Amino acid sequence: MINHIIISIISWALLGFAITGGAFQLQQARLPSPPASSRAALDDALLLRRATRTTATKLDYSLTTSTIDITENAPRDVALLFEWAANYGVQTSPGFELSSDDGGLLDVYAITNQHLPADSPIVCVPNSLILTGSKASREFAGPDTAKAERALKLSDHMSFYLFLKVLKEYEMGTDSPWYQWLNSLPRYYSNGASMTDFCFGCLPPYAAKQAQAEMTRLKRFELALDEITFLSRDSKSDSDLTKWAYNVVHTRYQEMTGGDYCLAPMIDFFNHGGEEVDVHISYDDEGNCYAYSARDVQAGQPLRISNGDPTNPSQLLARYGFLDESSSATYCKWIPDEPSSEIFDLGYPSRMLFYQDGNISNEVWDVLLYTELRSPNERQAFYQACMMGDEATKSNYHSQYFVQTLAALQLHVSFVLNELEELGVWQMTKVMDSGRHPRLPLIMRHNEFVKNTFERVRQNLGSMGY
Repeated sequence: MINHIIISIISWALLGFAITGGAFQLQQARLPSPPASSRAALDDALLLRRATRTTATKLDYSLTTSTIDITENAPRDVALLFEWAANYGVQTSPGFELSSDDGGLLDVYAITNQHLPADSPIVCVPNSLILTGSKASREFAGPDTAKAERALKLSDHMSFYLFLKVLKEYEMGTDSPWYQWLNSLPRYYSNGASMTDFCFGCLPPYAAKQAQAEMTRLKRFELALDEITFLSRDSKSDSDLTKWAYNVVHTRYQEMTGGDYCLAPMIDFFNHGGEEVDVHISYDDEGNCYAYSARDVQAGQPLRISNGDPTNPSQLLARYGFLDESSSATYCKWIPDEPSSEIFDLGYPSRMLFYQDGNISNEVWDVLLYTELRSPNERQAFYQACMMGDEATKSNYHSQYFVQTLAALQLHVSFVLNELEELGVWQMTKVMDSGRHPRLPLIMRHNEFVKNTFERVRQNLGSMGY
């Protein structure tokens, strides 16, 4: 039986009221850019950095002891969150609640205890309480962050600035205006940045690649901290702390119009709804954040947003650490060595889908046929037919090369299923050791979800053979 834990309720009059200045002034900040290297090089650099710091005798910053316990099994303190939010100008609808199915340890999420008609106001968060990459970049602007940006070697620095901001507020402890919110956040994560080499080895190639990309980004963030002097050495060399701060940012930020990233307390408690989206989030010209119901929501129901492509559960697992089993489809897991711009135009990767019922999106057939065509002239003619919507020419090519395309697709599906079968056998020998590998059960569920979809696709392909 689901035991909903009602954390707190705050009523309000009208979301339409103007948002006033609030009781505190936010600091503003600035940031840097990044460098790239192989995963092994990043590992070596981090080990060297940490070894050097353990022998250091002098801090470059005087650290205020924080009272936030970030160990993975530490309880989340959500009890005072509504009172804190109200004190800083957050307005919520009378039915807005936070609930949990596990006593508030891992997952705490927003629900409504009243019927919400479409377009009803739910939450409003004033700009003064919202953390953004651009604010942090102005706050921390200087030689430190300029060097860190160059070290990152990433095209986008906004999430790194939020990462710095979370670390800075963590160091401030109870002196931080965001202390109560930070203390309410998860400690345990199952996304790629929290996985181990064992976890990566348990995932099929595409999912492993997505998860390892998160780990690589985290390590770049950690290396870039070498250039930052306004954080303590203890904080910068604490891999548990940097991982936690990274996960706070990358599992909870919203992308704003214009490309800025923000952490909006209370808004960040809306869970992912896949194709079932209940909440629409917007921002006004002053930067205040509003959440409205996107449709009628019945009392007792969760309030959900979309955290990403609902047809790519492997990517959601790597980024956020959950499995969306409501997905009607999944990416077909086809990974080209060097995808051309034409392949992207034909639908790679987002529209190359295998559906739960075994059906296959047209884009899968189009991309595989394009790669099977050996003549540059034929490739170009087929590509142009796809781009111009010339269905007759496309159909002729598909008919002419159907046997080859079908064989290529069957080979790919069989390869992925064999990988999953081998992983499944190996993982079953490790199940009893799930205390040592706590993310293994989630990974196994992911693999089973993918396997079931691919088996239905294989059956479908088998019925097409000559």
